[in-house]
Amino acid sequence: MSPNACNRVLVVDDVPANLSLLLDSLTDAGHEVLVAESGRSALSLLAHTTPDLVLMDLVMPEIDGVDTCRKLKERPECVEVPVIFMTAVDEPAQKLRAFEAGAVDYITKPVYPPEVLARVAAHLKIRTLQHSLADELALRVEAEEQLSHSLDRAVLLADAAGKIVFGTRLAFDLLYKHFPGQIAGALPSQLGTDGTALVVRRFAERDRNDLQMLVIEERGAPPGPAALIRLGLTPREAEVLYWIAQGKSNPDIAMILGANVRTVHKHVEHIFRKLGLETRNAAMLAALDVLRPAK
Repeated sequence: MSPNACNRVLVVDDVPANLSLLLDSLTDAGHEVLVAESGRSALSLLAHTTPDLVLMDLVMPEIDGVDTCRKLKERPECVEVPVIFMTAVDEPAQKLRAFEAGAVDYITKPVYPPEVLARVAAHLKIRTLQHSLADELALRVEAEEQLSHSLDRAVLLADAAGKIVFGTRLAFDLLYKHFPGQIAGALPSQLGTDGTALVVRRFAERDRNDLQMLVIEERGAPPGPAALIRLGLTPREAEVLYWIAQGKSNPDIAMILGANVRTVHKHVEHIFRKLGLETRNAAMLAALDVLRPAK
């Protein structure tokens, strides 16, 4: 989330005056504020929503701030949520307990609103940068994986016995489509015969028969994701746009491509930016203009 966007901040404190002060300050700064007067009520609230940051009183009855933070961090959706403690306790051991429970910072009571706002802004910015870095790393990893799953060509490498030693995603998709039930990892015996819908071109180094390359094409196949590369997209972006054109949601696309949903979100953002689009419907129409078979 952008640091300039409306962030959801959960304030947990059993003193109404503290809650009122922080509520006013954070709201004036443009944050959406959630309030809990105890650790137990905070955990109950987390069952329905996930904040972007938590301001937590350290000393509270029943469940103190440390135990509340520890239970909060047990929730998968809250693992990365920054927790800032507010405390009048000046004992190093207590502060150490707070950091061990997952806190990222602490503020000394009585709180000074400008300091609170500065620390909240800093940790929200750090979280945004961490998410951005994680997204970029995911895209880099995915790009490396795509080197072995080229979208442009259906290519296979096979040894003299017909064992497949390398294949692109499209090549395997065509094999599974036209030869269901065949032994995985081996060339089908019927591959390239006149009775199949596949055209196969074979290449081998002169005077060697230990390895051959096969380039496969499907006769009369409708335009696929590769056709969308001409729009200036990467192979993976072309795949994402292809499935958008089929009416698939981002979670559906992530499942189809074996990718992370956040990575798909990032690809969609890149597609919109490259094509100058603002809506999913516009992206769908742009893709269909390319994918529609020529008359």
